[in-house]
Formats: sequence, structure tokens, C-alpha cells
Amino acid sequence: MEATTKQKPEAIVPSKEHVFLDGPKSRSYELLFAWRVFKQFIKGFRTLHFIGPCITVFGSARFKEDHPYYQQAKEFGKRIAEMGLTTMTGGGPGIMEAANRGAFENGGNSVGCNIQLPFEQKPNPYLQTSITFEHFFVRKVLLIKYSYAFIIMPGGFGTMDELFETLTLVQTKTISQFPIVLFGKDYYQELVETIGDMAEKGTISKEDMNLVLVTDSIDEAMQHISQYIKTNYKVKPRKRLWWLFEKR
Repeated sequence: MEATTKQKPEAIVPSKEHVFLDGPKSRSYELLFAWRVFKQFIKGFRTLHFIGPCITVFGSARFKEDHPYYQQAKEFGKRIAEMGLTTMTGGGPGIMEAANRGAFENGGNSVGCNIQLPFEQKPNPYLQTSITFEHFFVRKVLLIKYSYAFIIMPGGFGTMDELFETLTLVQTKTISQFPIVLFGKDYYQELVETIGDMAEKGTISKEDMNLVLVTDSIDEAMQHISQYIKTNYKVKPRKRLWWLFEKR
């Protein structure tokens, strides 16, 4: 009989995503992380400083060109362009592409704040100004910072995150009471009922229900936004000082 060699079991190598339970990272690691976040913010401010007042359109990356929601988002982009405002999105495909496309094809300004992801999220081809972020929280700040109204189309977890982030900022008066439009009555029916239940149980004020316009009408949505902007704002030309070497 031939002798057999007993092999040792291979060592288990933790994957790249594995995190050991060793408490906080080192101070140098945290300082480097803070510096990288700071650089992303500065890059975002420089890129977006002169884009003008925006309306941000949120929505799913998964709807294709032949879907009704895509066509409606495209119409929103067109209407925003007709108002003379900039259309801002998360910069990816689906609803984001549609809104950017509607603005781009109708002579409007089209801006995207993209995010690094292993799937789904690639910059769409209808962006005049685009920037890609490493962290969602940095991206959300920029998506909200330059906008005077928010249109939330049907979407998934990311869209819900953006909706409730914006809603919380308006509710707590951290930002002004900008118009928030929830577009798609059937899609958002159960969510609206849940929010109504929150009001009934006292976890939010009943007046908070008025922070959102729920509609299926593009005309109603744009009229709601237009009326707010005309009532509360005047267009003020901005003096262009490139002290951070911003792009024209």
C-alpha cells in the first residue's frame, strides 16, 4: 500500500469585508477617513457652486425607457427646464436618467451626483455636470443643499432613505419648508397610510401630513412647486468668484 500524506486544513482567510471585533479604529485611520470625507465635500462644493437653483428628482435606477414612470420623470425634467431651473438627480439610470434626459433634451441644465457602487450605478449620458461620491451621506447633502423643491418618484430603499432624510430636515426646520412631491398615488398608498397612522398615534404631528403633496398629476406637482418658488424667492444673479478654482 502506498503511504498517504495527511494534509493540513487550509487556513480560513477573512474576506476583505470582514471586520474584527477590536473596537474603534486607530486615530490615524479615523483622521484619514475624516480627511477623505472633507475632500469629497470640497470637491462637491467646487463642482456644484455655480449650477444655479435646482429641483431634485429622486427615484429608482431600475425602470427602463419604455416604463411609464421613466416617461413621466422625463416630462418632469422638461418642465423643470421650462421653469429655468436646474434638474438634479443621483446621476444614474432609470428615473434619474429620465429626468436628466428631459432637461438635457429641452435646453435645461442637467446635473448628477453619482455614487460608487458595484452594480446599477453608472453615470447616465445626459449630464452636463457630474460628480461621483464614495459615501452616501456626502451625496445626500449635495442632493439637498442646492435644491428648492424635491420630486420623489417610485423607488426602493435608496429613494425611501432620500425621502425621509429630506422630510426630516423640513419637519425639524433644519432647512426651509421646500415643496416635497410624492408622485404615484397607487405606488405610495400604503406608505401614506403608514404616515397617517404615525400622526394618529402621535409620533408625528398631524400638521406634518401637509409637508408632502401626493399626486399623479405632473401639472399639479409643477404648479405646487412653481407657486411656492414665485411666492418666496426672486432670482438673484450670483457674482462669480473662483477663489477655489471652480469650473465655469
